[in-house]
Amino acid sequence: MVRRQVIAGLLAGVVAATLALPSPAQAANGTIGQRETVCASDLFVRTQPVGAWMGTLYQGQTFLVEGPRSGGYIYGFAYGHINRRGWVQDGWFC
Repeated sequence: MVRRQVIAGLLAGVVAATLALPSPAQAANGTIGQRETVCASDLFVRTQPVGAWMGTLYQGQTFLVEGPRSGGYIYGFAYGHINRRGWVQDGWFC
């Protein structure tokens, strides 16, 4: 009986500790009008959806989401060394 209570107590402690851990960052779609931070390790900036590559944004760099959306891509302004407008795959922002 005591052994069962000890095991139940340990199990409850493990569950509580697991729930208290911070969850990893989740990538999300960009919000039009917001300057978003890139969550992906790298994010290609293109001339059009699935178009020619014109630069790469890296994790922590920012992108002003202007819209519209098209086929899983979003249009906006890529800051940093790219410093121009283009399309990026949506869903990779923190």
